[in-house]
Amino acid sequence: MDKGPEAPAAEAIRLEGLHKSFGELEVLSGIDLDVRRGEVVCVIGPSGSGKSTLLRCVNLLEEPTSGKVVVAGTEVTDPDVDIDRVRRRIGMVFQSFNLFPHLTALDNLTIAQRRVLGRDQAVAERTARHNLERVGLTDKESAYPSKLSGGQQQRVAIARALSMEPELMLFDEPTSALDPELVGDVLAVMRTLAREGMTMLVVTHEMSFAREVADRVVFMDEGVIVEEGAPAQVVGDPQQPRTREFLSRVLDPAAAQLSE
Repeated sequence: MDKGPEAPAAEAIRLEGLHKSFGELEVLSGIDLDVRRGEVVCVIGPSGSGKSTLLRCVNLLEEPTSGKVVVAGTEVTDPDVDIDRVRRRIGMVFQSFNLFPHLTALDNLTIAQRRVLGRDQAVAERTARHNLERVGLTDKESAYPSKLSGGQQQRVAIARALSMEPELMLFDEPTSALDPELVGDVLAVMRTLAREGMTMLVVTHEMSFAREVADRVVFMDEGVIVEEGAPAQVVGDPQQPRTREFLSRVLDPAAAQLSE
């Protein structure tokens, strides 16, 4: 009996036994993690815990030492995989904005559409303007990056990723390079994406965002997942001593300084 086309995998991302070493330093020590379609998963933890390396392994910006990475049913750690094709389905936003300084905001959004997706100029510009509107920057399409604030540049970077129409988005500390007063606008865009059902894996130090927006929070330390679960559990009532210690310092830094 013909069962028709195979249903898409329930997991947007599946990591199995993921290890990553840089020389003698093991940064990831056997990570197992699933991210379901439409889910927002926030990864928190101290600097050096392996969070950003984990994120970069998802689209093979870092090649795992061992283990398996599956994105939307395709194993990206398969030596024969067409990684460029897989990457077209993944949007990534970095700490730094990585905009082309000699291009306007609009051109920053259209260049990859034209060169990678093969769209003509009119379609690329229509898509770009739609996504600039989504991030609240319709009036900045002719502006060069040097004329934009850090928060505006990061929103352009998000719009650029969205213009490639990804199935999932990876965010690597997207607000860490911003002045505090600029963080809110970027987080507001991310909240909207979450409400729209975008699958998101977010490395962040913004605990309020993790608590309010995430479906799950993952706490990492020393290359392993120490604790994961609903935000109310992991952020609000952590069970592991290491999680409690980290959050006490992050949520009340003044008290942490007094205790040192």
